[in-house]
Amino acid sequence: MGERTDLANAPTLQHMDWGELRNGVGTSVRLLRNELVNRIVEAYAPFSLRSGALSTMVLIKANPDCSQSEVAREVAMDDSAMVAIIDDLEQRGLAQRSRSTRDRRRNSLSLTPEGERVMAQMIGCAMAVERPIREALTAEELETMVSLLRRSYDALIANPKD
Repeated sequence: MGERTDLANAPTLQHMDWGELRNGVGTSVRLLRNELVNRIVEAYAPFSLRSGALSTMVLIKANPDCSQSEVAREVAMDDSAMVAIIDDLEQRGLAQRSRSTRDRRRNSLSLTPEGERVMAQMIGCAMAVERPIREALTAEELETMVSLLRRSYDALIANPKD
């Protein structure tokens, strides 16, 4: 990463004219998302985990003593869908629930050593899927893109739907 792939020698993709949606944020994000999802689903198939499992594991590892509700809120998922992911991770021996040290009324989450191993493998798969994007952008461009996407998401969340 950091050095851009020589795009001058890359094949030129032909696109239709998007007309009034040429600069549509939603359209551009949807196209990228659809392609990434298709590739990620294929890359993650050998793990037989629910969609959202990797994000959940990464957040659990990075945020010790977090709760299901906190993780669900962070990944913009309803609590019932998060319960299903956590149940699956727990049944597979990848995560565990225990009483929170901060609040005895709630459970906190942690990964097992096997969960950390599987998470690392899945991150490797994710990085392989993202490799063409990372190679097409400089480190600064990648950082800017991710920052702008997160800021855009925050802007939507801060403004309730009409």
